[in-house]
Amino acid sequence: LSPKISAEKNRKSLSFFSHCLMDNVHKRDDVQVSENMSAPPLPPKYVMLNETNGLRPPPQRRNPPRYPSYQDRSSSGNCCLKCICFCYCCLFFLIIAFSIAGYVIYATFKIDIPKYRIEEFKVEAFNVLPDLSLNTEINVIVRAENPSDLISLQYEKGSSVTMNYIDKTICSGKVSEFYQGYKSIKRINIPLQGKTEFSSGFQESLAEDKKQGKIPLLIVVKAPIIVELGRIPLKEVVINVNISMIVDSLEKDKKIGIISSSYKYGLL
Repeated sequence: LSPKISAEKNRKSLSFFSHCLMDNVHKRDDVQVSENMSAPPLPPKYVMLNETNGLRPPPQRRNPPRYPSYQDRSSSGNCCLKCICFCYCCLFFLIIAFSIAGYVIYATFKIDIPKYRIEEFKVEAFNVLPDLSLNTEINVIVRAENPSDLISLQYEKGSSVTMNYIDKTICSGKVSEFYQGYKSIKRINIPLQGKTEFSSGFQESLAEDKKQGKIPLLIVVKAPIIVELGRIPLKEVVINVNISMIVDSLEKDKKIGIISSSYKYGLL
C-alpha cells in the first residue's frame, strides 16, 4: 500500500477508538446520574424541634430535674446562718432575762445563805485498837440558822461530813434529812465515826498538840438543799461549809473546849 492510504486508515481507526471511549464515558455518567436521581436523600442526624419545620415535641414529655444553681445554694446557706444567729440571740436574751429575774428575787426576798455554828463537841471514843488503828467516835451538835423571811430549806440525801487532822480523815458522818422553814433555827446532831492508821508520825504530832492543849481540826460539810419560796421549790444547791477549829482536848468523857473557830461558806 501507498503511504497515503496507510495514513488514512490509521486516522480513521484513531477517530473510531476515540468515539468509542467517549460513548463509554457518557454512558457511565448517565448511569451515575440515574442512580443518584433514583436514590432518596438521607435524613439528617439531628433535627431541631421548632415551629418553622413543623416538628413539635410530644405533648407528654418528661422534664429533667433542675439542679439548684450556685446562687440558690448560697441563698439557702444564708437563711440557715440567719436562723442560727437568731437562735443564739434568743438564748442570749433569755439568759440575761433569767439573770435579771434572779437578781430581782434575791434583792426582793433577801435570800441569805444559812449560818452554821458548832454548839457542842463531845468525844465518845478516841483510843488505839490492837491492830494499831485509831478508833474515833465524836458527836457534834451544829446550830443551823435560816435568816431569810420567805425562803425555806429542804435538806436532802447525799450529804457528807468529815473531820480531818493533819490532812487525814479521822471520822465521818452525814446530815439527816429535815425541813427548815424561814426565820428558824435548828440544832442538828451529827454522829461521826471512823478508823485511822495510827502511824508513828501521826502519834508524835497528836501527842505534841495534846501537850500544848491546841489540837487543830478541819470539819467539811457538804449538804444538798432544795431552796423553796414558801412551799414552791426553786432550785437545788449544795452548801459547802469549811470549819477550821482548835480544841483543847480529845479525851473521852471530858468537856471539850473550842479555843477558836472560823467558817467559810460556799455554794456548789
